Amino acid sequence: MSDPARESEVETKARRGRNIALALGLVLFVILIFVVTIVRLGGSVLEPRF
Repeated sequence: MSDPARESEVETKARRGRNIALALGLVLFVILIFVVTIVRLGGSVLEPRF
């Protein structure tokens, strides 16, 4: 691992770009799982049962 205090500006930007890409991938994965779950349950989860 590199020492963040000794990183160059290029390395810092590259690390930030990787972090953003990883976060975006994680958010898209969570959305995909949510949509698949709703579709498999037939949408009945969103209907109130009073």
